Amino acid sequence: MSSMPVLSSTYNVPLVLLSFLIAILASYAALDLGVRIHKAKAPARYIWLCGGAFAMGMGIWAMHFIAMLAFHLSAVPVSYNLATVLLSILPAILASGLALHIVNRPEARTSHYIVSALFIGAGIVSMHYIGMAAMVMEAAIRYNPFLWALSAAIALATSYAALLLLRDARRHAGSFGGWRRKAFGALIMAIAISGMHYTGMSAATFEHDHQAMGASSSAIDSTLLAYSIGIAMFILLVLVLISAIVDDRFESRTAASERKFRSVIESANDAIILSDYRGVIISWNQSAQHIFGYAEQEVLNRRLEVIIPDRYKEAHRLGMARYKDTGDPYIIGKTVEMHGLRKDGTEFPLELSMATWQEEGSSFYSSIIRDITERKKAEEKMNRMVYRDPLTDLPNRHLLNDRLAQALDQASKNKMTIGIMFIDLDRFKYINDTLGHAMGDLLLIEAASRIQSCTSKGDTVSRQGGDEFLVLLPNTTADEVTRKAQRLLQLFAQPFVLNDAEMFVTPSIGISLYPSDGRDIETLIKNADTAMYRVKEQGKNNFQFYTPDMNEAVTKKMKLEIGLRKGLERREFKVHYQPQMDVGTGKITGVEALLRWHHPELGNVSPAEFIPLAEETGLIIPIGEWVLYEACRQAKSWQDEGLPPMRVAVNISSRQFQQSNLLEAVSRVLHDTGLEPQYLELELTESIIQDSKYAIGTMQKLKEMGTSLSIDDFGTGYSSLSYLKLFPIDTLKIDQSFTRNILADAKDAALVQTIINMAHNLELKVIAEGVETQEQLHFLTQRHCNEAQGYYFSRPIAPEDLSAILRGRLTAPTPLLPQS
Repeated sequence: MSSMPVLSSTYNVPLVLLSFLIAILASYAALDLGVRIHKAKAPARYIWLCGGAFAMGMGIWAMHFIAMLAFHLSAVPVSYNLATVLLSILPAILASGLALHIVNRPEARTSHYIVSALFIGAGIVSMHYIGMAAMVMEAAIRYNPFLWALSAAIALATSYAALLLLRDARRHAGSFGGWRRKAFGALIMAIAISGMHYTGMSAATFEHDHQAMGASSSAIDSTLLAYSIGIAMFILLVLVLISAIVDDRFESRTAASERKFRSVIESANDAIILSDYRGVIISWNQSAQHIFGYAEQEVLNRRLEVIIPDRYKEAHRLGMARYKDTGDPYIIGKTVEMHGLRKDGTEFPLELSMATWQEEGSSFYSSIIRDITERKKAEEKMNRMVYRDPLTDLPNRHLLNDRLAQALDQASKNKMTIGIMFIDLDRFKYINDTLGHAMGDLLLIEAASRIQSCTSKGDTVSRQGGDEFLVLLPNTTADEVTRKAQRLLQLFAQPFVLNDAEMFVTPSIGISLYPSDGRDIETLIKNADTAMYRVKEQGKNNFQFYTPDMNEAVTKKMKLEIGLRKGLERREFKVHYQPQMDVGTGKITGVEALLRWHHPELGNVSPAEFIPLAEETGLIIPIGEWVLYEACRQAKSWQDEGLPPMRVAVNISSRQFQQSNLLEAVSRVLHDTGLEPQYLELELTESIIQDSKYAIGTMQKLKEMGTSLSIDDFGTGYSSLSYLKLFPIDTLKIDQSFTRNILADAKDAALVQTIINMAHNLELKVIAEGVETQEQLHFLTQRHCNEAQGYYFSRPIAPEDLSAILRGRLTAPTPLLPQS
């Protein structure tokens, strides 16, 4: 083969500089558009991808073509085949588009960058050598294999470097100095691309060949074309960059708005969480971190289920799926309460408000979450204050009425029986008054626990107030109610041990049944209460079902209570007096003042009926003060009439004794009536003085006034010999229940004998009540009893009758002992 002469070549320097400028602009545009592709979402993402592929491919092609137009062979004109030139554009654009698509995927890794670099490198090499093939000239091209391979390697390396610069630009997008990184990267890419081109040109050797086709009239053969292409590309790239700058302005404004929006979100006290249509978290504010315990980096790109308890997760998935399929906003736009899950695994109550919006064809969700733990605690506390007894934590009457109303509705529909047990603790007031309210509270708590242990799961135990409890027994029978009442009595038979102290308290239980005893709440409770009072009247510590005749007794009791309240105003009360006789001499040594009541409708009412009622209602206090005053006034009146002075005994109830103004009241009565204290005897029951710490001080002060003190009905209550030694007592009164049987019952006779002997040994006087026969009096005389009173001597009589007896003008209703 004969060798052909090698042609020399030159370059048009301005066109070379123009090509380098185009390379810089194209590189910068490619980096900038690559960043935008990564940030954009569909459909803007595809628009920027196409624009980026076109700008990058055309920019690289324009740089190469202008550089080739700047190439001149000596003595041989060069032109270009238009079709081949246009064909060379396609590899650059297609390779750029594929590469940008691959590296801008969310999961792109290093291997994706290498594949993309291979695409771009292959596109550049193909573009370059197809462009070389478009040259029309009288010369043949021969390539140096080493330099050819080197140019391909430079193309690959250039492409990989360009993609790495793109990744770096993406990471620092929007940060200070980001445009400098892109400018520096564009300069490096331009140098690398230019280096590849001129390395490829260096690999080519042009040999003059007369047989080759020369330039034709249809070929491109003008330096002006290079400038035109360069200027056009320059303008195109500048326009691309201007559009990017304008987009930057809008984006910066958007970013500023987002920053303001973010600042609002971060300053909110509620957790604000944004998620996509899959439930993946895309935004997480500081309050969310504070409430749930997760930092933002720990939850971004994780599903919302991370903060949802397991028992709610399935419902959450179904709700998301339902909304996606049907658009039915089950909770969207509403405020709901549920539970959240903290990072440490603890659950807490929250309030959720959820909204949704559409963006670029996808659904997004905003969740505003408020921790309502404190609010729930406050609500629970408020509910307990409204519906719970603060001492026992049992339902109070408000909650009981709600549950009873529900039970009545169910019972009415299903024809069921409801039981109501009204429970009152016997002698609780005495324990509360003597041992203190703290001990009383402990007793109530333990009593509530025992009552609850006798009930079933569906029953309700309620504290009505004080020592009263009410038990609701839905869907029950009379037999079942009976068994529970019997079980309750058995439990209360066991002692209560509180603070190492053992005590006993018993329940009185009244029972009413629906529908036989009432069909409404008020009637059922009232009738159970009525039955409970019947148990009290019959000895307590038992249970009783309601019967209609009980209402008669209740009606009478209410009538008596109303009468008691008006009795003093209407002057219906009278004081009668029963003489107390000296057993040895037969002289009247004193009288006992006894209250009598003549009701305008009921007639004479027995003290056994109205005195306990007065004690229960507290009316005994004003009535007792009136009796004390009237007795002292009458005793002084008898003295003023010239009759021999004698002692008047007045009963003091436990309610009176506990009054803080008792001493003041006694002193005031003595002062107002003018009666000397030694002629007043106050009769106290054994129950009054069991609280020795309180009683002994009061009794000492009464003694200091000069009054006498006696123990009434001795032996019938809680008899402790210790108080006989400690308290300033003058007299013991033997109860009439012992006196009545002293001749028929040896035990009663022995008890009376013992009481008399013990009293004398303690230097106390003894009075026997209830003496009705000569034989009883003879027994007492032989045992050296000091005094006696009873029907054998006289019934309680009006003061004017007693005055006549004392003057000897009238005969007593029953025989009086002859006076010596």
